[in-house]
Amino acid sequence: MKIGGPIGLALVYYRIFQAVFNIGARLLPWRKAIPIQGAGSVGRIPELLREAGVSKPLVVTDPGLVKAGIASGITAVLEGAGIPYVLFSDVEANPSVKTVNVIYERYGSGGCDGIIALGGGSSMDAAKGAAARVVRPKKSINQMGGLLRVLRRLPPFIAVPTTAGTGSETTIAALITDTETHHKYAVMDLCLIPRYAVLDPELTLNLPPHITAATGMDALTHAVEAYLCWTYNTRESIRFALEAVKAIFENLETVYADGKNIEARQAMLLASYKAGFAFTRAGVGNVHAIAHTLGGLYNTPHGLANAVILPVVLEDYGARVHKKLAALADAAGLALPASAGDADKAGAFIKAVYAMNERMGIPRGFNFIKDGDIPQMTQWAARESNPLYPVPVVFNRERFRSVIEKLRIS
Repeated sequence: MKIGGPIGLALVYYRIFQAVFNIGARLLPWRKAIPIQGAGSVGRIPELLREAGVSKPLVVTDPGLVKAGIASGITAVLEGAGIPYVLFSDVEANPSVKTVNVIYERYGSGGCDGIIALGGGSSMDAAKGAAARVVRPKKSINQMGGLLRVLRRLPPFIAVPTTAGTGSETTIAALITDTETHHKYAVMDLCLIPRYAVLDPELTLNLPPHITAATGMDALTHAVEAYLCWTYNTRESIRFALEAVKAIFENLETVYADGKNIEARQAMLLASYKAGFAFTRAGVGNVHAIAHTLGGLYNTPHGLANAVILPVVLEDYGARVHKKLAALADAAGLALPASAGDADKAGAFIKAVYAMNERMGIPRGFNFIKDGDIPQMTQWAARESNPLYPVPVVFNRERFRSVIEKLRIS
């Protein structure tokens, strides 16, 4: 990109925006969801509710967790403690504006005063969106899309992840899909960070291998993109990103092959939590910008989309990220000769991501991307990424198109 041309001027603006935003972000009241860890830790939920002053929570989950009996495990804990509750169990993948509004209405009609979100990112995102509507009843969820448009303290919110991937139990974001436009966007505000994150590995023991794989690669994408961000990072977010990469390379394929390994499941939950904190503080990047378009247009699971896109974008970044990818290769424990330089280590890291995807049955690309959708995808991706995301390499629409074309397979 040549400074002075239209793209160059845009690049200068993006970097100035990010530098100024970075200064402002460091003045904000960042916090982490309080982690409650260990097998059986869901049994502490009544105690957490009492501490938060909640007398009747709304439990938000999805039909799959009801069918699997996981939701009844949570409601049984509430019933055993004599705590009344309202259950909403119809969250879909890539939760819609309609679902958010129904949850909001259920919260009010049920006389609820707190929220328990049980599930993966979809349940947590839908619950966060509904909580935002509770404190901003005169605003639609679409009007709160973007950054810092809620700015109200949410009702007490407990996040109980059943997958180790999204990190939504500690993030500022809720991803919502407008089914009328097929646009998937984020509501982002510090108030959306849950109060507690209950990391109980027993809830993940029966995850199918393909979901274990996709959600684990989602967590890896969060850690990698956070580490590559050039300006918003802090010492803590950098440390958490590196620790998450290390833990994911050590444990993901273990739990993929042996879902009952409770120690590895706990390690993956903590890695997801750390990666979630890292990208919440440091930002994500072009991988996510493209992945969200696939979720909106084709209902592609977010973790699967990230897994496929991650190595393609890393390759496209080129030499600009070699030094940082070399550090990630070290964190991942890749066996490389002592003479290996940054470029060698970066290439090895990218190859390791491709290889891990292949061993876990994740495809190299997607055959459903339509020619006619690519202009819309490039527009959405560029608008999401620029100027907010502090990516190591800024993509304009043409470069997004080039990467999307690489994702297409016949």
